[in-house]
Amino acid sequence: MPGRTTPSSRSRRAKRLLLGVLLAVLLFFLGNDILMPWYVSHGAHVAVPSVIGLPFERAKARLDSLGFEPRQGDIRTSEEYPAGTVIIQNPLPGARVKGGRRIYLTISGGEQLVTVPQLRGKTLRDARFALERNGLKLGEVTYAANEELPPNTIIDQGISGGLKGRRGLLVAVLVSQGSATGQVEVPDVIGRTMTEAGRILANSGLRIGNVSYEVSATLLPNTVVDQYPRGGSLLAYGEAVDVFVVGQGGKKQPPIEN
Repeated sequence: MPGRTTPSSRSRRAKRLLLGVLLAVLLFFLGNDILMPWYVSHGAHVAVPSVIGLPFERAKARLDSLGFEPRQGDIRTSEEYPAGTVIIQNPLPGARVKGGRRIYLTISGGEQLVTVPQLRGKTLRDARFALERNGLKLGEVTYAANEELPPNTIIDQGISGGLKGRRGLLVAVLVSQGSATGQVEVPDVIGRTMTEAGRILANSGLRIGNVSYEVSATLLPNTVVDQYPRGGSLLAYGEAVDVFVVGQGGKKQPPIEN
């Protein structure tokens, strides 16, 4: 009869109800124990640790252990950090990001080295310019008699040309003073300061001899007003040139023997 419930229909409804309850319980545990923790862990923000200064492999291992995804970026020269260490990271240390975020690491390629130029055969002046162009400096200058190369020419250098060195490195040079009996032309140092005169004479293989002081109302103290021998004269290498210099306070001072 219509509307009459049979035992078989009641049994089917009970089974469907029980199945629905079990499905609801299953969905609850699935959401509570799996989906919710996944959502929380992937949506949470965490601080990025600093790995600057660490070797790349150690930095990578540390970031991996914290759930980040490290990636190697550019390689740049650095005087501060050894080659192979992290010098920059992006995002920066302390930034708050989602777990699993990619962290890009810039690696040090070490300090930039420069090439030492070949100096043999160059004049002392040209050698200084060549070194400075490469970020290097002229070091100790010594002189030696040499039959091969003309006076004031580089015979040898402390660091061979073609080798690599750090910027600012001092390169010593050995300079020809010509033959043992050779002579050089005396440079004109009148009007120069004592410091300049000494440097100019040294570059020619000569030195300052006696220093006499004179009075001058127009020139600054320590200005060379005369010399002996005069510029253009010939002297043996290592000989001295006497100079006459404006004294302090305009007063004539006794000559100084070197």
